[in-house]
Amino acid sequence: MTNEHRVAFAIGDAGGISPELSARVLADAEANRGDMIVIGDARVLAMGAQHAGLEIDLPTITPEEAAQGLPDGTVLVDMGNCDPAALTLGESSQVTGAAALENFAAALRLANAGLAGSVFFTPFNKHGMRLAKSDYVDEIGFITETIDADRGGREFNVLDEVWNARVTSHIPLREVADTLTTDRIYQALCLTIETMEGAGFERPRIGVAALNPHAGDGRNFGTEDEDVLLPAVQRAQEQQMSVTGPVPSDTVFVRALKGEFDAVLTMYHDQGQIAMKLMGFDRGVTLIAGYPFPIVTPAHGTAYDIAGKGLADTGATFNAVALGRKLAGRSPRDSAAEAPTDLTALFRGPMREDALNS
Repeated sequence: MTNEHRVAFAIGDAGGISPELSARVLADAEANRGDMIVIGDARVLAMGAQHAGLEIDLPTITPEEAAQGLPDGTVLVDMGNCDPAALTLGESSQVTGAAALENFAAALRLANAGLAGSVFFTPFNKHGMRLAKSDYVDEIGFITETIDADRGGREFNVLDEVWNARVTSHIPLREVADTLTTDRIYQALCLTIETMEGAGFERPRIGVAALNPHAGDGRNFGTEDEDVLLPAVQRAQEQQMSVTGPVPSDTVFVRALKGEFDAVLTMYHDQGQIAMKLMGFDRGVTLIAGYPFPIVTPAHGTAYDIAGKGLADTGATFNAVALGRKLAGRSPRDSAAEAPTDLTALFRGPMREDALNS
């Protein structure tokens, strides 16, 4: 049986505000409902509590003790993988990157084994993670590899006002046009609607952002909008999806904010990220969907400039935890999957050796 009420909580980059945010989540009765499996170094969490001016008292076990099973309620699995004395606040490093990857991998394995219904993590730093794992590109590739998923997920940015999904993500801008295909855009539309329906939208309305200025202006500024994007929109409309586009990207979010669309599907990373962060930098949630469980994190980064100062804003973090809980149990899961009898392997998996030997 899937423990859909439990949250697998991975502590992120210890050099930024992740330790403080982690402590603030655990100290808040609404965010922490006694249902979290916290994965990270106990010393990092203690440091975060000090930064936040809080006292955190959690039952703590080692990964080896997890072989006897996970206790009920919120528990910290002390990975012992990130000595605060070995890091510098406000800087990325191999030490913090390796620990963040190990924590995240363990959280993913827990959820994939049915021991948690959602995965939540405090902010990562991609530079630090690449120092620890040179082939690391982004969370989606890492998730797919860690749980051996059949398909990769997609990132969504979520605000109360509007959702943002995207077709391509962490690739160079020069590669975007060649990467877009009608089928890829159509599949992104299908996943967007599937995910939003799981979040309670009855028939989500999607505005598809054009790739080129003025949606190509009748092929004057590129042909992709007519030849690649429009067929995907028409295919979705034939399937009775509420989809409009291509809409010029300089007005699509304006129309969404006026209530015409529930979500905007953008073609590349910054096309949507800039708009979403302008609208709600301190409230936005990054959701990674398309896997058997939702994966959530605040949409902002590690904020190295305020690390250790007790100034971290919790709005996006609390929103992320809440969205993960809301979506838990709504994604298809292999009913035959069973949790291993020895849970130690979930925490001491291949990522640990990769991280420690890098």
